[in-house]
Amino acid sequence: MKKRAVIALGHRALGTTLPEQKVAVAKTAKVIADLIEEGYQIAITHSNAPQVGMIHTALNEFAKVHEDYTAAPMSVCSAMSQGYIGYDLQQGIREELLNRGIYRTVSTILTMVIVDPYDEAFYTPTKVLGRYMSAEEANDERKKGNYVVEEPGKGFRRVVSAPNPVKIVELDAIKALLDADQVVIACGGGGIPVMEQDNHLKGASAVIEKDLAAGKLAEGVNADTLIILTSVEQVCINLGKQDEEKLGVISVSQAREYMEQGHFGVYNMLPKFRASVDFIEKGENRKALITSFEKLKDGLHEKTGTVIK
Repeated sequence: MKKRAVIALGHRALGTTLPEQKVAVAKTAKVIADLIEEGYQIAITHSNAPQVGMIHTALNEFAKVHEDYTAAPMSVCSAMSQGYIGYDLQQGIREELLNRGIYRTVSTILTMVIVDPYDEAFYTPTKVLGRYMSAEEANDERKKGNYVVEEPGKGFRRVVSAPNPVKIVELDAIKALLDADQVVIACGGGGIPVMEQDNHLKGASAVIEKDLAAGKLAEGVNADTLIILTSVEQVCINLGKQDEEKLGVISVSQAREYMEQGHFGVYNMLPKFRASVDFIEKGENRKALITSFEKLKDGLHEKTGTVIK
């Protein structure tokens, strides 16, 4: 049996602009190819914050000056970001694999993720996106039912909710591709958030935390390992204090204790630990690795990184 891993790519693996993304993906492809050479079946998910913000801003600004066009809802912007990030990842990974003599199809699945319409996150939006607006523009957004926040001295920005992922709609397709030993890119940006209305799926004005979606994906495909790539080699507790401590191999109970003690940022490390703990507790012989892009290989062999198991 092959080992199966879900990899959550952070901002550094993708860059921000289109040219940056091309360069970053070429480096990312080498890391993915290394894992495939080690015998892993790979499903990849990724962040999309800069990209979805760019798309949302561009389409809404376009609609303002062209009356025949309408503004694009967040769910559509999310789908677009999945498509073009997936396109670059497919190209880069395919090329790197072929250069190594490995023949493997790389596929992107536009992935919808069901969220609960009664999720408390809808009442307390937290994810800021798009350009800075004037007070007048912000007021127009409020009239549409959207939330905005003011950043002193800079202006107003749109803010959307970040509900928890409940169910991955295309999970069967993702599993079929993995079972066929193909590389799969799915749940990009946390997935396209949708709400169930009988047989209809309605796009939600929200974004899903990609680390939580990665954990849900890893659980759904019965992965052995959840890999979350971030900007640090190892997670620290008591960060910036005299008793700062790097976390190496820890248990699930230790991870839960650190979360309860408030060691991790709500919008940074906490979702990574939540995803890891939930994934490990819902199966046997599972582990999670949180480390930097550059240290992934050593992390898999538990030479570095923060390993939860």
